[in-house]
Amino acid sequence: MIMQPVLIGAYSANSKANKIQGQYIVILSDDSDLQNEIGKAKAKGAEIIQEYKHAIKGFAVKINNDQVLENIKKNNLSISYIEPDYEMQTFAQIIPTGVNRADADLSSTISGNGHDNVDVDIAIIDTGVNLTHPDLNVFKNISFVKFTKTGNDDNGHGTHVAGIAAAKDDSSGVVGISPGARIWAIKVLDRNGSGSLSNVIKGIDYVTSNAGSIEVANMSLGCQCISDAMNTAITNSVKAGVTYVVAAGNNAMDASAFSPANHPDVIAVSAIVDTDGKCGGFGSSTGYGLDDTFASFSNFGSVVDIGAPGVNIYSTWKNGGYNTLSGTSMASPHVAGAAALYKSTHNVSPADVKASLISNGSTPSSICDGNGFGYFADDKDTFSEPLLYVRNY
Repeated sequence: MIMQPVLIGAYSANSKANKIQGQYIVILSDDSDLQNEIGKAKAKGAEIIQEYKHAIKGFAVKINNDQVLENIKKNNLSISYIEPDYEMQTFAQIIPTGVNRADADLSSTISGNGHDNVDVDIAIIDTGVNLTHPDLNVFKNISFVKFTKTGNDDNGHGTHVAGIAAAKDDSSGVVGISPGARIWAIKVLDRNGSGSLSNVIKGIDYVTSNAGSIEVANMSLGCQCISDAMNTAITNSVKAGVTYVVAAGNNAMDASAFSPANHPDVIAVSAIVDTDGKCGGFGSSTGYGLDDTFASFSNFGSVVDIGAPGVNIYSTWKNGGYNTLSGTSMASPHVAGAAALYKSTHNVSPADVKASLISNGSTPSSICDGNGFGYFADDKDTFSEPLLYVRNY
């Protein structure tokens, strides 16, 4: 008897992610012929919307009715499994408070001294990046969003993320944790900050194909979900040498229910409130909590690896501007910039980068030094993730 490929639910029964009607992700066995399988799917009435060659083998399809999907599956031993496609969402020169709190201004690159670029590459898998922003070193760009031709940012979120990680140290605007790093603008989300899981996987696939150049990838996005396809893609990309830093999510829930934060190989980041760039809790309060406390919106739990400032963060914006945003989306690029800063001087594995970030962070036993080294209050669980600190980098 010929076994049929299984259509799996990429998400649990309590998933809050929205399924994209008529779109599916088809994952093939390693020994299959990708182009042959694509041709067969087209012949059966499917529109191919993405191809995956590097992080995972397969393709994404758009179909008019379920019978087309059944025809693709029928008697096809080359298909390992099929997942529905779902929506993914953003988790929404002064020295910004987050850079100051991590003491990046006291690191080896001295963020804020007005010169020097860090020789490292960071992929921003997001809404794109403002390609002509004077405060950003955009090295390459690509879009996987339909009806767009470049990785230019028409939302603002990706540009904001990029500036936190790598805004230039040029005496104007803001400065990032890893100033002037080469940014790869990988557009997978549209002008509304939305996109498909299949597009995000394509972004990971692209990063993997350039793993010889890209040291760090930031994903300030996700959904309340678990995807075998994306998990496999991330696993293979990390094996290729790319360090992935991701937002924990903004639902005030356990992050174990959110992807990609729940992947064991990524660095998942929670958010704290920091309004003065210093430990001690003497800064002003916010709508998301007091200074030096866990941000009220931040996801938490055992899958979170590290915390970073994520409230009222000032950074670059679309059309050459600047803006202030809050979210674990803002906390994540602080850590991505730190990972890039470390990688710029250490030829080590993603696991070593993760271990270094964790070991150098402040902990509940850390005594506030009056600058950035010190912990925070009101953590929502018993897992005390370290707080980002880069003075030793």
